[in-house]
Amino acid sequence: MGLNQIDESPAAVVRRQYLASAAGDLAALRETLAPDVEWTEMAGFPLAGTYRTPEGVTSAVMERLGQQWDGWTAHDDTYVVDGENVVVLARYTATHKTTGKPLNVRVAHHFTVRGGLIVRFEQFVDTALVRDAATA
Repeated sequence: MGLNQIDESPAAVVRRQYLASAAGDLAALRETLAPDVEWTEMAGFPLAGTYRTPEGVTSAVMERLGQQWDGWTAHDDTYVVDGENVVVLARYTATHKTTGKPLNVRVAHHFTVRGGLIVRFEQFVDTALVRDAATA
């Protein structure tokens, strides 16, 4: 790989998404997403649903998380890669802005990466723990 080439392997693309998210760099995060991305937050999660387009994902998910939580971070620690599929075992940490309760919960994310872009995302998380932190 040349000096100016970006690693477009599925794991590298997913890692760039986590780094951009942690830095609050939504423009860089959008650059990892395909124009027709399908981003699914798990049923029971406060932002449950499927979002499309890079702008739709960042406005409906990342910006809203930032409005509701202080320090929302997805800590990616284990990657399992099978072709275009990347499963990441991670942890969410944050403090809810209204309740002041901390969140520290394990999560699994399934990404599908094609052509150097994330085309699909599905979240798996203990939604009861998230709800408990968000409830007074």
